[in-house]
Amino acid sequence: MPVQPPLRVVQWATGAVGRFSLRDLIKRPDLELAGVLVYDPEKVGRDAAELVGLPPAGVKCTDDVDEILSLDADCVLHMPLPSSFFGGDQADDVGSLSALLASGKNVITTTGFVYPKAYGSGVLDRLETACRTGGSTLHGTGINPGFMSDLLPLTMTGLSSRVDHIYVRETSDFAGHPSRQVVVDLIGFTRPAVEYAAAVRPFRAFQRSLFAESVQLVADALGVVLDEVEESDEFELATEEFEIAAGVVARGTVCASRWVFSGLVRGLPFMTVECVYKADAAQAPRWPEPGFTIHIEGVPQMMISIEEVSHGLAGAAAHAVNSVPAVCAAGPGIRTILDLPLATGRGAVRLA
Repeated sequence: MPVQPPLRVVQWATGAVGRFSLRDLIKRPDLELAGVLVYDPEKVGRDAAELVGLPPAGVKCTDDVDEILSLDADCVLHMPLPSSFFGGDQADDVGSLSALLASGKNVITTTGFVYPKAYGSGVLDRLETACRTGGSTLHGTGINPGFMSDLLPLTMTGLSSRVDHIYVRETSDFAGHPSRQVVVDLIGFTRPAVEYAAAVRPFRAFQRSLFAESVQLVADALGVVLDEVEESDEFELATEEFEIAAGVVARGTVCASRWVFSGLVRGLPFMTVECVYKADAAQAPRWPEPGFTIHIEGVPQMMISIEEVSHGLAGAAAHAVNSVPAVCAAGPGIRTILDLPLATGRGAVRLA
């Protein structure tokens, strides 16, 4: 049987998640690093492997989008911060994705697009047109919603004779997260309460779009028509000063936040996603400990809990990397978790 050549993959962005992804790409024998797009001028021209402490890979980092678009590559792992963080809007992300897709490259993104249908026909049509132009496939894995908020609860409903309510909770500990862009600028930790609401306005819009996608995907897969997706959020202030990897959390500044997204049918929640962020779980005891919980209310009642011991961002990156073979094998168009085979860690297995 002939040996298949490695799939050529581009890493787009090398932030907290992108670095985990880049390391996986370089080490996987079934994948070949084709190019790396960076935003930091200090990374331009450096060997990509240097960014993750590995021996030279022979691929130089670039900030030239046209250079990436012209590359011969099978897939792009698209992992930047959302455009809203930089003062733009979702249309900028759609534009980047469309350009990549139209250039003939399959794209896996963590910036949402788990279920593009949730954004309406305008976004959907633009992405589908780009897929047709390039003969390419788009798949969103998500960072927060992906897998835990859609694939896993859907899988559990396969054991149900009646589903009344689906509840998903994620609690994340950011004590070791090194990025001030994410921890301070995006999520809003270390900010005084009076600044917090204005500072996280772009993040609020991003959060709503992400989790609304997952709620809509699950509802559609189960044949449930939602009336709306309701969102609420609250925050907690630090009672004493403490230090995290991204800086110092002063007393009286925001140290935790809780977001709740509910898909409603006739005023009652059909699916609820609760997302808790903590600057340091040891310093913010009010809400549940880090990990994931999924509860299916119905017949039978089911609940599973998953503890996140370490490297949660590595899991988000691995989910995207492990999806590359299936996405490259899929037909052109938007492909969600409902359209693709299960992404496994087959290429990540190490027995020696």
